[in-house]
Amino acid sequence: MRIVSICPSNTELLAYLGVTSDIVAVDDYSDWPKEITTLPRLGPDLNIDIDKLETFKPDLVVASLSVPGMEKNVEALKERNIPHVVLQPNSLDEIAEDLLRLGKLVGVEERAKELVTRYHQFIDSYAEQAKGVDIQNLYWEWWPKPIFTPGKTNWLTMISELAGGNNVFADQNKPSVQTDWDDVAGRNPDHICLVWVGVQQQKVNPEIVKKRPGWSELDAIQAENIHILEEPLFCRPSPRLLLGLKRIAAILHPEQFPSDDGIDPLLNK
Repeated sequence: MRIVSICPSNTELLAYLGVTSDIVAVDDYSDWPKEITTLPRLGPDLNIDIDKLETFKPDLVVASLSVPGMEKNVEALKERNIPHVVLQPNSLDEIAEDLLRLGKLVGVEERAKELVTRYHQFIDSYAEQAKGVDIQNLYWEWWPKPIFTPGKTNWLTMISELAGGNNVFADQNKPSVQTDWDDVAGRNPDHICLVWVGVQQQKVNPEIVKKRPGWSELDAIQAENIHILEEPLFCRPSPRLLLGLKRIAAILHPEQFPSDDGIDPLLNK
């Protein structure tokens, strides 16, 4: 098959399915696995060059609606009758369902089933280890101004629970929440997790957070529990979230969970 991926998380799903060699072009932000770094680029995931995409004569375009603004890519694919599938997972279970769906479409259904079995086994093992731990309240920040944070129906709420934590915005029944500094301060999290979308770790400045009005007294800041985490391991709906789970669980409860060895539980490398 000739496959085009126009979203980083979709590129990652294809890599887990073992069909990286069938990908002929990707969006500008796809950066994993390293085998795709030399592939032709089609522009940022919110503004794909559909004319250029069409020249690759794809058998399948793997599109997404995981971020607001991607709708115009999907409409353009429909208008030109380009074969495509649209993924929009918000939960860990929906990511597993997309692996199965995509595996069937690209002809690796059995591999997809094996991956999903291992995926659920790993999740179940962390759910078991999380029992009885001292629950830590987590505030996840996707964007600093205006503030965006995951709500109840986003995968980071379940990642939090599996790591022995609680997303302080889990009372908001939607995947993404726009809020403000006062609202966050009122929830007084034990930990602040900065995963600014599209921003490299070294460019995230925790001092900005400390200077917000009223935040200096927050439990997280008093305890110096501000964590700058790898955005790709927490903000993309792909199995790489399990690497993020290993990272945050080891931070929150090092006595309960294994240390983070950086090994992907599905790929064993």
